Amino acid sequence: MDLKSILSEAYGDRRFAFSRNPSFRQQQAEPSVPFRPNLSRSDSSIGIAPTAAGDDDDELLWTLGGGGESKGTLLSAASSPLTSVIRAASSGSRPMKRLALLISLNVAYSLTELTIGLLTGRVGLVSDAFHLTFGCGLLTFSLFAMTASHKKPDGVYTYGYKRLEVLAAFTNAVFLLFMSFSLAVEALHAFIQDESEHKHYLIVSAVTNLLVNLLGVWFFRSYARVNIVYRKVEDMNYHSVCLHVLADSIRSAGLILASWFLSLGIENAEVLCLGLVSVAVLMVILPLFQATGSLLLQMAPASIPTSALSKGHRQITALEDVCEISQSRFWELVPGHAIGSLSIQVKKGANEYLILQYMHGLYHDLGIQDLTVHIGYI
Repeated sequence: MDLKSILSEAYGDRRFAFSRNPSFRQQQAEPSVPFRPNLSRSDSSIGIAPTAAGDDDDELLWTLGGGGESKGTLLSAASSPLTSVIRAASSGSRPMKRLALLISLNVAYSLTELTIGLLTGRVGLVSDAFHLTFGCGLLTFSLFAMTASHKKPDGVYTYGYKRLEVLAAFTNAVFLLFMSFSLAVEALHAFIQDESEHKHYLIVSAVTNLLVNLLGVWFFRSYARVNIVYRKVEDMNYHSVCLHVLADSIRSAGLILASWFLSLGIENAEVLCLGLVSVAVLMVILPLFQATGSLLLQMAPASIPTSALSKGHRQITALEDVCEISQSRFWELVPGHAIGSLSIQVKKGANEYLILQYMHGLYHDLGIQDLTVHIGYI
């Protein structure tokens, strides 16, 4: 198959689609005079735009000290998490302000519960206060991820910091899975001991905690669904926050129902309620756990059908000068940002520029924002 005829007829005017719709890692302007570059075996089809001199000041936001060297590392960002949280609460978006308010309410409530528990010697209140404190820490990490994800890519984290939000969502999912397991253990213990594990003062605590968490559910009510299509990485983090407070609300409601059923004389009411709550939390959090785990394990993009990638593979191998395609890998950095890399073997004397141009346009139409091609010769 002749590559020039494909570009002029089948591909048509779309052959320069990548220059009209460039990705953020691509040069914005094409040279005015056509040229044929001398590509090496490891050249990519994507040009990396050089860093402008004026952007250096922005990159110096995350530095380790007063030196002239910028080292955009997570260590420097995490050195002042309190500053990031305060900045998010004062000048962030509406969801960030709401999350900061929710964290403040939970911290105030957990401190009150801890103080009362220590003064009265009630271990249950102290234990519940530590549970709330750990949950507040996870919500604070989610808020920190929202703030840090807006930082620009640097020499260390070349893809930027947006995956922090995926990590925050995954951390919330793991915590909720652990909570589901602990509730199942509590239900089993209550069944074996045949007595209530939650005293009357814990029921008062559960009611108060339920009211605070219902406020959080209302704050993030647009994400109050088990399955959601993540169009951007912020959706995944907001969804994890909503499921976090929703699971806590289900837990508190289960304790209240168990106490009510026990007052009515229903046997094993606590076992039944805690078991149902454990299953409910597990079913609510599993889709988020699978979605975040798939991203962190760099699975193939769910938004691009496997059949479409296979068809593109066949179209490239059908080119006259292409002999073989190998090591094709496609994955998502964050929701909505797909990346691909593959290796091709071409005949000596082939027009590498036209081949790369065709491949980039083909995969760009499939939704691959960043494509890296390794060229070998036969």
